[in-house]
Amino acid sequence: MAHYLECFSKQAMRFDPAGQGREFLEIGRRAGRFPAARYERDGVRAEISVWCSNDYLGMGQHPQVLAATKAAVDEFGAGSGGSRNIGGTNHLHVLLEKELADLHGKEEALLFTSGYTANDGALSVLAGRMENCLVFSDELNHASIIDGLRHSGVEKRIFRHNDSAHLAELVSAADPDRPKMIVLESVHSMAGDVAPLAEIAGIAKRYGAMTFLDEVHAVGMYGPQGAGVAAAEGLAQEFTVIMGTLAKGFGTTGGYIAGPAALIAAVRNSSRPFIFTTALPPAVVAGGLAAVRYLRTSDQERETLRRNARLMHRLLKERRVPVLSDSSHIVSVLVGEDSLCKTASDLLLERHGIYVQAINAPSVRVGEEILRVAPGAVHGGDDVRGFVEALAGIWQELRLPRS
Repeated sequence: MAHYLECFSKQAMRFDPAGQGREFLEIGRRAGRFPAARYERDGVRAEISVWCSNDYLGMGQHPQVLAATKAAVDEFGAGSGGSRNIGGTNHLHVLLEKELADLHGKEEALLFTSGYTANDGALSVLAGRMENCLVFSDELNHASIIDGLRHSGVEKRIFRHNDSAHLAELVSAADPDRPKMIVLESVHSMAGDVAPLAEIAGIAKRYGAMTFLDEVHAVGMYGPQGAGVAAAEGLAQEFTVIMGTLAKGFGTTGGYIAGPAALIAAVRNSSRPFIFTTALPPAVVAGGLAAVRYLRTSDQERETLRRNARLMHRLLKERRVPVLSDSSHIVSVLVGEDSLCKTASDLLLERHGIYVQAINAPSVRVGEEILRVAPGAVHGGDDVRGFVEALAGIWQELRLPRS
């Protein structure tokens, strides 16, 4: 036993020489009062304001979502009872899949227990079952995409992040008769920049490539009825498969894909993460369905999100606090040094009651550490101004780099 413990202790020290490891702040989001949350650290209890949540629109606290969730618990109980194949399919699963397919203008949709398993489970089948398929994947694609392609066993080419010219160069050099797939994210999860979807759709059409578009940080927040960036640009039908999540803009949990019926059937019948996983509880599905339906009829939350993001970007630019991109609602403030990033995060919490988690490797590359700020629809303009003033003061104190 000592040998095994020594082995993993050495690995832990290699990743974190200080021996502290990743820290997780325990918080309790206050229902109906979010972004307020309560937390306790070192025996001190306090109420804080959350600025790093992926619940961008506050739908996890929306009265209609909570009511639907509670009603489903009363009707169906807490769990689903099994996998979708073995007693776990509830009519709510079917209704939500139909709603998502309609949202994206696709023939069918399929639910997974998370966005991670949706990417992993779908790509392992869609790429792996096409004989001699060649995949072109953005270099900064999410770990779930990387794992899905790895599990597919497919040959792949990596193109520079959001570089359509490099993608075109790689695709044009491939055998024209070989099946091809292009895989990318619309809004990048860490940098917050937006992919050149029109250019990439044009490349796919020119060379006959299938496309798989991850819109997890876009569904709910962009496009008509919250259908995503591709829909906002009138390009939804140019992408073969749209992948999304219920855990961010829609405020609950779960992932999904939407696309042609034949492709969805292949994933449904062959994807191990789908087949061998207990289905989402009906109460979770009911909440997700309520959120999707609500956001198809309301633009108020999306407009508030855009307004807050524009304001924060402008104020940070005025104070020369560097951000990676001003293209979306994700405001990634570049610190570039792990210990200073953690220090800035700690000072925001201790002095101002502001919670922004420091993001370090492997979520970002070493030397590219960020404070990933998410001004949401739940924040007000004065909240944004107060946040920037607090951050600017700490930036000055720590003598962090200016843009």
